[in-house]
Amino acid sequence: MVTEDFRFFYGAVRCLKEKGQPFISLGFSDPLPLNVELVITTEGERKRLRGRDVIASEDPVWAVKAALVLLQGGSFNRVVAGVDPGPHPGVAVLGDGKVLLADTLLSPEEVAPAIRDLLSLVKTKELLLRVGHGDPTNRDRIINSLWDVSRNIEVVDETSTTRRTEHPDADAAVVIAQSRGRPLPFRPRVSPTQGEIRDIQRLSRIESRGALTISSALARKVAVGSMTLVEAIERQRGKGMEC
Repeated sequence: MVTEDFRFFYGAVRCLKEKGQPFISLGFSDPLPLNVELVITTEGERKRLRGRDVIASEDPVWAVKAALVLLQGGSFNRVVAGVDPGPHPGVAVLGDGKVLLADTLLSPEEVAPAIRDLLSLVKTKELLLRVGHGDPTNRDRIINSLWDVSRNIEVVDETSTTRRTEHPDADAAVVIAQSRGRPLPFRPRVSPTQGEIRDIQRLSRIESRGALTISSALARKVAVGSMTLVEAIERQRGKGMEC
């Protein structure tokens, strides 16, 4: 593990110890031993690592689980990734019908990097991406981010995928991955509703502790995924300080 992010570090260490997985922790200036097979780090720190296989995510639990799957190795005729869209999307990866990994990610923008990392280290003859049809705004944000990973994308009716389990989003993603969907012939346009924009403005008041409300234009950028809520609040705060 190579990271300077203390939140990620402690989350990853706890998960690695729970799973009994040996590991070493290094700084970016430290040489990587030759016996290190895989490096985990944050998405923001990925660019600082060159020449090694890397799993990068802002979610330390996902990073550890993905790394453990990849360390087992594997070559598959067909890999299917299923996504249950939402603010915290569920993601499942199946290799020849076997569930390799199922978990929940922190945001829609985490989906594409997570799947791309897995696919870069798993051999397969065919890749199919299946995304649930619900939550249109987050669904289309996810599909847009996956468009450059693969154009072999299906939209699945997820009406009966919800499970009353401890991890409903991850379990729903497994069902989505196992279900046939409708092929998507073109890249969708993300079109947030006025209700979603107003809700993001409401969240900006909560996040800023009542100090401000971001504009509808900034809220729209957050809704389509081109800006985070924190970035939008800082932008709005900067506008308020202009003469």
